[in-house]
Amino acid sequence: MQNEEVFKEIAEKIKNADILIITAGAGMGVDSGLPDFRGEKGFWKAYPMYERLNLNFYDCANPVHFRRDPHFGWGFYGHRLELYRKTKPHEGFSLLLKWIKKFNLDYFVVTSNVDGQFQKANFPDEKVYEIHGSIHYLQCVRPCTDEIWENKETIEIDYETMRAKNIPYCKNCGDVARPNILMFGDFSWISKRSNEQETRFENFLQRNKNSKKVVIEIGAGTAIPSIRYLSERIGSYSNAIVVRINPREHFINKPHYSIPLTGLKALKSIDKFLD
Repeated sequence: MQNEEVFKEIAEKIKNADILIITAGAGMGVDSGLPDFRGEKGFWKAYPMYERLNLNFYDCANPVHFRRDPHFGWGFYGHRLELYRKTKPHEGFSLLLKWIKKFNLDYFVVTSNVDGQFQKANFPDEKVYEIHGSIHYLQCVRPCTDEIWENKETIEIDYETMRAKNIPYCKNCGDVARPNILMFGDFSWISKRSNEQETRFENFLQRNKNSKKVVIEIGAGTAIPSIRYLSERIGSYSNAIVVRINPREHFINKPHYSIPLTGLKALKSIDKFLD
């Protein structure tokens, strides 16, 4: 059990901060009921139909399917799209917004998740940097232009085969449309939207380079460590502290904080000292 004094210390850091930076990986969505695809068994638990096909997450999250077999590609991403649309963000999102308002903190969110849950939880789009893009936006599979547009499609899935019954098409050339997500081995992802978000975030950091910062990192793993590297980069500043929340891969060097809990449990534990 984490020492209560640790949560009290973290709460004091938040109270005295100027800036809150929230960095989040797949573990952020677990408390909302979303899968984190941890390992083949974790992926197959969420998608048992792919175990029958002996396909893992890396096999399915590959852009080649949208060119060779788009009904297969959209079978996987169409299901995820519907899942994310139906999912309600857990209470932890609201706690973070509560702290931001209560202590008048400037803030930014950086996430590797493509689910749009932060925006759904009322974080403004201009305060979110989605480093791998978003399933809620589309682009041309080729691509014929660098245009990105909102995904308003409804994809019907045959769950026996995990194939889509219908697929979306590019609004400009009529070829297949794909999610505006950075996939594995992806050379056709249009990064324009994420690049604009990154610019806003880097400008935010530059404006606040002398401000006291707290980084709350939630559910970011080591398999693809982009979020962890970012947290540690900010944590290397003399006026920044990182709170790493992860039930399994929680280690971080002092003076930063290592919290071996799920996101919601940790945020609730800190919140007890912020009332």
